[in-house]
Amino acid sequence: MKNLYESHHYQSPTRLVHGINIMNQLPDEVAALGIKKPLLVTSPPIVECGLLAKAESPLKDAGIDYVIFDGIHGEPTCEDIAVGSKAYRENGCDGILAVGGGAAIDSAKAIGVEIAEGGPVLDYECAPGKKPLTKRIPPLIAIPTTAGTGSEVTLWAVIKDTKREYKFNVGGVMIAAHVAFIDPSLQVSLPSDFTAGTGMDALCHAIECYTCAYAQPITDCYALYAIELAGKYLRRAVACGSDMEARYGMALCAMFAGATYGTDSAGAVHALTQTLGGIFPIPHGKAVAATLVPVMEFNWMGEPAKYRKIAEALGEDTSGLTESEGAKRAVDAVYKLACDIGIKGLAEFGVKESDIPRLAQAAFDDPQTVGNPRDLTVDNYVQIYQRALSIQY
Repeated sequence: MKNLYESHHYQSPTRLVHGINIMNQLPDEVAALGIKKPLLVTSPPIVECGLLAKAESPLKDAGIDYVIFDGIHGEPTCEDIAVGSKAYRENGCDGILAVGGGAAIDSAKAIGVEIAEGGPVLDYECAPGKKPLTKRIPPLIAIPTTAGTGSEVTLWAVIKDTKREYKFNVGGVMIAAHVAFIDPSLQVSLPSDFTAGTGMDALCHAIECYTCAYAQPITDCYALYAIELAGKYLRRAVACGSDMEARYGMALCAMFAGATYGTDSAGAVHALTQTLGGIFPIPHGKAVAATLVPVMEFNWMGEPAKYRKIAEALGEDTSGLTESEGAKRAVDAVYKLACDIGIKGLAEFGVKESDIPRLAQAAFDDPQTVGNPRDLTVDNYVQIYQRALSIQY
């Protein structure tokens, strides 16, 4: 550990429930939390593809009344959260079920903040001069339908402030889901490109948190196992969506990687993509996938021993290699994985060379830059962005 002489903390207030075809157990979890009328937070695509119905059905069978809020369209905004909070209050809800990817789960957390604290979520941004969270959010069950953000177990929510064109964090133990309800059967219909992007996001969480300045032994264990799961199952999940073993493996990968992100910081990839996503309408997972390799190419010198272990977790044989050669093998392995699963470069999302100065400065100003394993300047971010625009997968 780099920070040997600092105290380290790890806390997870979230109960984990996972298994294949376990939605019939959902009413028991609702009852155990004392929820009588939950707000179901989701997005139109989840409703249209029938996934929300899989949560509704057992609730109806158990006679549990509920209200649907499906106003999450892409990255959640402060305005979306305000509408969701209004729906919660006006319908007399007393708990929240989030059904969807990171956007739905982060939205549910943010709605919970507004209900518990009584003010707009923007007031509780993790930034100087903002208010701290002082109250636990209402009971929340997070039901992920993607294997990416791991938001079901993180202590964070990411919300977009449209006025600033900026995505901000709100977080702490007060915001964590009470239950993470993980059923990989909900993920079999996820399109292959989203499977690829969300899977790379999970892998990135593990790599960044394992190598960041705040890493600690507990999260190191979670991160390495998540990396191993991604190496074993991501290609399979992309190739065959109905491969239930692969879907389960990636669901666990996202959860373990999210558990590392729950207490540690990330690094340059998330500094890049969180600010990028505030300006361009790029799905977070796809932005992460496009920038992970360029950042790894820059970062490996900061933690060569750990990068070598990343290579080994991905199934690479590093015997007979020097530490630097083993570290570079990790970069090569992730690049090959990205190529195999059809990751697209950043240029394909409309980002141009002329955008780089603004984006590089925004990334440098992001607090996640501090945790990066290698020191960064604005010029370094410019170089990384240039590489992300030119790299071919």
